[in-house]
Order: sequence, then C-alpha cells, then structure tokens
Amino acid sequence: MKKNAFLFLLSFILISCESEEVIVDEEHTDADGFILEYNEEEVYREFAGAIVTNNVTVAVGQEIELAVHFLDDEGNEIEHSDEGHDDHDHGDEDHDDEEHEEGSPEVVVSGNDAAIAIVSTEHHEDEHDDEEEHEDEEEHEEHEEGYMVAITGVSAGSTSFTLTLMHDGHADYTSTNPVAVTVTSDSTLASN
Repeated sequence: MKKNAFLFLLSFILISCESEEVIVDEEHTDADGFILEYNEEEVYREFAGAIVTNNVTVAVGQEIELAVHFLDDEGNEIEHSDEGHDDHDHGDEDHDDEEHEEGSPEVVVSGNDAAIAIVSTEHHEDEHDDEEEHEDEEEHEEHEEGYMVAITGVSAGSTSFTLTLMHDGHADYTSTNPVAVTVTSDSTLASN
C-alpha cells in the first residue's frame, strides 16, 4: 500500500514538472526588424537582417528622440501594449533590472561611443494639468506611444549602437546590424 502511494506521489510530481515546461510566453515579440522615426519620418530601417534606410544624423549639442517600431515577418508594424512601462531612462550603463517592472518589455541600447553621442532609451508619461492640453491629448499620446531612443550629439564623428528588445530577462529581438549615428558640427541641425 505504501509502495502504491509512493508511486502515485512520484507520478504526480513528474506530471506537474512536465506541465510547467510546456508553458509558453504569449507576450513574446516575434520581430524581424524595426524602424526608427524622427518627427514621424523614417531615418533607419532594418528588415530581415538587411539595412534598408540609414540616415541617423545629429549635431553636436542636439538631442533627438526617435520612435521605435518593431516589424513582423511581412514588414508590418507590430502593435504592442504600453502597459507596464516605467518612466526611467535605460542606457547601456545605467540599466537596472530592479527598476523595471517585471514582465514588461523594454528597449535597451548598447555599444555606442559616449564620447561621440549619448544614446539612451526613454519612456514619456503624458502629464496634462489644464483643459486646453487635454484637447490635444489624443494627438500627444499617439506621438508618445511605444518605445523611444534619445540621441545627444557630444562631438563630431561616427558611432553606432545595438538595439535589443528585452522581455523577462531574455532578448525577444536584437538588431542584426549596428545602427550608425553621424554627429556633425553643423549648428543649423541643432536648432531643429
């Protein structure tokens, strides 16, 4: 009798362990590329391992914010939920997993030369206090929805960075090619 009870308990444990291995993460992003947009204009596109567009330029002293849009296997933008994002900056050196809410995807950048350009990721929260600002809140939310990469020109030259979409401690997507950034000393760019 004790032997049967032991075998039953052992079978139950083995079945429980097997069922845990079958769990599939439904929020995994299956991306095949991404787009970077500045003022709703495409400045960089990587799709299926190839660079399609590459025009990321910033002036010394200028900061630009690029919207990041991930692409599916047909080149269409992947819709995502903005829930769970925090409002901390996540650069390659300042990244702290404890600050990020567990389970929510985040964009991480790495590999850039900070003496040429500072590259970090940002998340903006929509903070409106008066009624006039609430009227164009819908347009403002559309601009801020998704992931953002901020680039600040430090000195003239070229650098590059790798972009990774992290989720639950692993990379859902990592750029195949480094994103090239050109920093110019052209002061007319800095006024834009």
